[in-house]
Amino acid sequence: MARAVGLPASPPVPPGEPAAPAAPVRVVAVRGGRRSERADRLAVEEPMEIQAAGPGQDPAGEAVTMRTPGDDFELAAGFMFTEGLVRSRGEVRSVRYCDVPEEEQHRNVVTVRLFRPFDPGVLRRNFPATSSCGVCGKASLDQVELACEAPAPGPVLRRGVVEELPERMRSGQRIFDRTGGLHAAGLFDPEGRLLALREDVGRHNAVDKLVGRALLSGELPLSRRVLMVSGRLSFEIVQKAAMAGLPVVCAVSAPSTLAVDAARRLGMTVVGFLRGDRFNVYSGPERIDLDA
Repeated sequence: MARAVGLPASPPVPPGEPAAPAAPVRVVAVRGGRRSERADRLAVEEPMEIQAAGPGQDPAGEAVTMRTPGDDFELAAGFMFTEGLVRSRGEVRSVRYCDVPEEEQHRNVVTVRLFRPFDPGVLRRNFPATSSCGVCGKASLDQVELACEAPAPGPVLRRGVVEELPERMRSGQRIFDRTGGLHAAGLFDPEGRLLALREDVGRHNAVDKLVGRALLSGELPLSRRVLMVSGRLSFEIVQKAAMAGLPVVCAVSAPSTLAVDAARRLGMTVVGFLRGDRFNVYSGPERIDLDA
């Protein structure tokens, strides 16, 4: 039977919980015109439905995300928080897989139960804009400003600390080492120490897993932390970081225009194209000490 998770402790992973994050495959490898058959590993991608319910309510499906199995409870809790469906750890009663016999349990439906009544329509009202829905950028920025508090001043980072973030995050990407096919999100302190790292086929899922971890362990807001993400920096990542109170977001690749606009309006620092001793500061340069 699925296990209920009480707070404040972060939920444990039930025995045999997820499918492995990487799966073996056989491939035909071509090297210099020569072919051979060999073993390889692929990052697993599977759907997960996130449901929510208040006291006496039947669970209502809020989202289906394609994710890499593992840290599913953190992902569900983080999604609920960054999308404005819950505002604090105190609202969350339990996080668990759906109640079905063990032989039928696929662990692809996670239910977040709340201590208060849940409004299934709040997600559509809070964040109607996505990258594909056609709603204008200004509408999405206005929604985020209403939902987020301005971040705390946060830390001032030494230039050398910023430059070391990608390599320190890369050293913790265990599943990427095996598959080469996952995004990562790392949480750092102002001295550049890696505090937590999550990997997923979706960079937004990796961020939600980190935020969910912080929510369930009572660490929000993350006002003295730095977020580092692999790949590009989208508006969605900035929105999720803002909801978690993160003042600084760094990325290996480029930010989008809407991501930078959101960061500037919210008073966040965005660093992009962070590779070696080269990077661009797109907003909030006062948090980066270039002379240190």
